[in-house]
Amino acid sequence: MLRNYQKFAIDLLYQWFRDNPSGNPILELPTGSGKSWIVAQLCRDALDNWPETRVLMLTHQKELIEQNAEKLRLVWPDAPMGIYSAGLKQRDIDAITFAGIQSVRDRADDLGHIDLVVIDECHLINNARQGGYRKLLGALGEINPALRVIGLTATPYRLGQGYLTEGKDALFDDILRPTTIEGLVHDGFLAPLRSKATELKLDVTGVKKTAGEYNAKELEARVNTDLNNYEAVREILKIADATGRKSVIVFCAGVEHAHSVADMFNELGQRVGTIVGTTPPETRARIIELFRSGELRFVTNANVLTTGFDAPGVDIVALLRPTMSPTLYVQMVGRGMRVAEGKEDCLVLDFAGNVANHGPITAVEPNRKGGGGKPTKTCPECDEIMGAASKTCPNCGYEYPEKEREEKDPNWALGDEDIMGAGRKQRKLRGWVWRRHISKASGKEMVKVSYYGENLSDQAVTEYLPVLHDGYARDKAWSLLTQIAERSGAYLGAIHDLDDLCVEMNGSKPPQRIEFVKSGKFFEVKRRIWDADLEELAVAS
Repeated sequence: MLRNYQKFAIDLLYQWFRDNPSGNPILELPTGSGKSWIVAQLCRDALDNWPETRVLMLTHQKELIEQNAEKLRLVWPDAPMGIYSAGLKQRDIDAITFAGIQSVRDRADDLGHIDLVVIDECHLINNARQGGYRKLLGALGEINPALRVIGLTATPYRLGQGYLTEGKDALFDDILRPTTIEGLVHDGFLAPLRSKATELKLDVTGVKKTAGEYNAKELEARVNTDLNNYEAVREILKIADATGRKSVIVFCAGVEHAHSVADMFNELGQRVGTIVGTTPPETRARIIELFRSGELRFVTNANVLTTGFDAPGVDIVALLRPTMSPTLYVQMVGRGMRVAEGKEDCLVLDFAGNVANHGPITAVEPNRKGGGGKPTKTCPECDEIMGAASKTCPNCGYEYPEKEREEKDPNWALGDEDIMGAGRKQRKLRGWVWRRHISKASGKEMVKVSYYGENLSDQAVTEYLPVLHDGYARDKAWSLLTQIAERSGAYLGAIHDLDDLCVEMNGSKPPQRIEFVKSGKFFEVKRRIWDADLEELAVAS
């Protein structure tokens, strides 16, 4: 049974293909949102409706091939499915073929006529016409000029390049966003993150950069020292024990670093597993099994456990690997967002300055030049990392004195740089008003929503829903609108134009309060809270 946002993802794809007779979309889905289930249902729908369809599901890891294939078996036990992967020792081709790109990049003729290619972790594809994926797709396109491609990723951008839809040779044309991290956390499908400033701060000043990322050899040499490793492991153990954390994954800067950190855990009396690229498959599987079961509390790794790895119990992610890549940052911290029984959140111990560099995981943007730097500060009470302009700690509630606020920033804008983007204002409401609005900049029509606080002196919080725009902006706006309508009791089935929409929404039930941030003169509503949410909070407390 698909979740509502998973069904919506498939509906978005169908609508996009109806509206666009050519081109390729990306589904942007947060880590842990269940991409495999969406792919499985999409494959079944395609063959149920068009029996002659041939689908190729591509990825770069055998673990992802196995996961995706297993979900299809559960959704459709008798699916006409083949697996083509040297790593899995299978070379079967069928109506639906799950394949590793390394195994089929030169096998277009063997694959033959393909109608739809679905690419998991599509951020690995360069916008230029080069690489294994582009080579294979080019050859398949010669066999079937009507070939369509769907990309799946939590991070639709590449370091130094920008979004995957940018550039004259970009493979993808649009980004569809059926859900958000905030929404999945709110609905209990993902666990929230917390970020802690650490006593040890890895210094990478002067480390050279190659293609926008730290030079791997120089970076590892800088951070992999006995003193750094001792201080990091000591601090991880101290915090894990003090907070009752049971499952800790450590991201290291290289293979030697991963082994050195593991050696330090052993010296301090801890049992630890280490997984690197050369770890034998049997050993890797055994370590992951022990880690998932809780028999192994600590695992160190280097450039391995960022994709194709699922351990819901992870409640500490320790970052000993600085990165300029927003994709890698999201992948690393995303390992801690799976939900598990007894797990309230995941603590990110950022020894590497990645949170300050990339900002909250809910608002990561591509960095085309490989630069970074977002102002942050640390709570004096609990060491939570937050935006430099935050008035209140999002974790413990510590309030910064007014005098300090005035001295640091006389204009005092609310910051939004903690790892969940939780440094936000909350306001009780007396109502809302929906209006049709025409943009002065573009001349396009949209919907303007004004939220009015219970105090008459409160400035109205406004947001704009460009439901008549094109592409990604429209899809995002409709996704949000349908979520709001469902919660407010509005019915959108008989809507013909924006005036009808505003009449229906003005007659619905507004939220009791909102959480929002302000950037310049614009507002962004992060959460809308109705009576049902307040009742749940009351019961939980």
